[in-house]
Amino acid sequence: MTFVLATANHGKVTEMREILSDLSFDVVSRDDMGITIDVEESGETFFENALIKAEAICKATGLPAIADDSGLVVKALDGQPGVYSSSYGGTHLSDNERCSYLLENMKNMEQRDAKFVCNIVCFFPGGDYIRSEGECLGEIISEPRGNNGFGYDPVFLVSDTGKTMAELASDEKNKISHRGNALRKFVLLLKEHKERGNR
Repeated sequence: MTFVLATANHGKVTEMREILSDLSFDVVSRDDMGITIDVEESGETFFENALIKAEAICKATGLPAIADDSGLVVKALDGQPGVYSSSYGGTHLSDNERCSYLLENMKNMEQRDAKFVCNIVCFFPGGDYIRSEGECLGEIISEPRGNNGFGYDPVFLVSDTGKTMAELASDEKNKISHRGNALRKFVLLLKEHKERGNR
């Protein structure tokens, strides 16, 4: 069976392919399929956005589609940027500029607790879906560190590691990240789904 990843984010595609590599099915990206539709993420939660994306790509390809919606939740900012993580500060900003914008908004704040949240949805052509969620706890530091990863990784210090997400090697990150945690739960749910004979 072939599954299509509903994201156009190349960083996410790489991470998801690595984590799903042990499964006995093919994983292709929407780019591999030549899918260029722009899916409006109009949901109010990570789950709603993941479901919207997975359903749209499933209908466009006729294949089961795996979508994730994830983001950074900062306690001192009342949960921002949340579902707007990728457009926080404006859609024109680069990852580095978005990190700078976040740090500027948190200047002089003592409360630095934050978490990455990820929701995974796999939507099947028959109309049913499975979902999973993962988190990674940490805090926002005052200056970026590290050159790996993407998004807010350089300013997110992972709890109990002493390293930012951007200082972790990809295999280290996959073991503890919100997306890695969500995908491992997803794999178990997918196996159960397959055993039940659902398609």
